[in-house]
Amino acid sequence: MTIRYPVSQPWLEGRELDYVTQTVRDGWLSSQGPFVGRFEQAFADYNGIAHGVACSSGTTALTLALRALGIGPGDEVIVPEFTMIASAWAVTYTGATPVFVDCGDDLNIDASLIEEKITPRTKAIMPVHVYGRRCDMDAVLNLAYEYNLRVVEDSAEAHGVRPIGDIACFSLFGNKIITSGEGGICLTGDARLAAQLKHLRGMAFDPGHTFLHKKVGYNFRMTSMQAAVALAQTERLDEILARRRDIEKRYDDGLAGISGITLMPARDVLWMYDLRAERRDELRAFLAEAGIETRLFFKPMSRQPGYLDAGWPSLKASVFSEDGLYLPTYTGLAEADQIFIAGKVREFYAAA
Repeated sequence: MTIRYPVSQPWLEGRELDYVTQTVRDGWLSSQGPFVGRFEQAFADYNGIAHGVACSSGTTALTLALRALGIGPGDEVIVPEFTMIASAWAVTYTGATPVFVDCGDDLNIDASLIEEKITPRTKAIMPVHVYGRRCDMDAVLNLAYEYNLRVVEDSAEAHGVRPIGDIACFSLFGNKIITSGEGGICLTGDARLAAQLKHLRGMAFDPGHTFLHKKVGYNFRMTSMQAAVALAQTERLDEILARRRDIEKRYDDGLAGISGITLMPARDVLWMYDLRAERRDELRAFLAEAGIETRLFFKPMSRQPGYLDAGWPSLKASVFSEDGLYLPTYTGLAEADQIFIAGKVREFYAAA
C-alpha cells in the first residue's frame, strides 16, 4: 500500500541547498571544511553552551561523551528502561555496564528509583528526554552531586530543551527535529571535555606526531556537507519548534475525547506525537490502509536480547510498550493532513 503520510520527513526550507552547493563548489567535502566549525558554534550558541563537537551520529555522540568522562570496563551507568537502544549500546561500547531504571508516567526515567540502583561502580547517569519531554533534571543533578556522578544527557529527541548536564548529546538523523541526514553533536561547558571529545572523535592523533596514537580513538567525524545542512537547519530552529508546537496542539484538539485513546503528557518540544491506544495493532492496520504510517513505542531495554539478564522487565515501561504508538510528526505536516489523520483515528473507534 502507498504511504501518503510518513511518520517523519525532513523539512528543508532554509539555506540547505545553498550551503551544500557552496561546500561542493569550494571542494571542502571532508570534516576539515569550514561548515563543521560554523555548525558547532551556531548550535552551541543557540543552546547557551560554550562548546559544540559535531560527530557522525547521536550514538557516536553518546559513546564519545562516555569515553571523554573516562567511563570504561568495570563501571556502571544508569540508563532508562524506556529509550532507544542506542542509549544502552553506547555504554556497552565503552565496556561499561548499563543499569536500567523504569519510567514514570511521562515515559522518562523515574528519578525516584535511581538511587536504589547506585552502587560503588556507578560512574554516571544518562537521562533521556523521551519524545521531547524534559526529564526531571533537578532530581538527577541532585543525585549526581550527592554521589559524585557525571551526567550525560541523551537529547537525541529534544532539540530546544536547554542542556544542563556535563555533556548533552543530540542526534541529527533524518527523523529528528533538525537533521543532517546522519550526524550528531555533543555540547559541554567544559573546555577540557570539549578538547577530549574532539581528540577521540578524530582518531586520537597525538599532537607531537601525526601517526602516534596513545589511546584508542574513533573516526566519528562529521563531513562538511552534513554540517552545511545542519547549520541551515539550526538557523531556523525557532521556526521549526514553533511549527511543531502548532502540530501538537492540532493533534491534541483533533484526538480529544476519543474513547480508546489516552493522550500523553505535554511535551517541552515535539519530536513525535505519542499516544496510547486500545486495540493498537488493529488501529495501525486500519491507518495503514489509509496510507498513514505509524511507529510502535520503544521496547524496554531489559526485554532486549542483549540485556535479558539485566533484571526483571519493568512494569511501566513494559505496559507502555504494549499499547503505545506515535503518529506522523514532521515540520511540514499540513493542517488538512492532520485533520484527516485524526479523523481516521476517530473513525476507527467510532466503528468499534
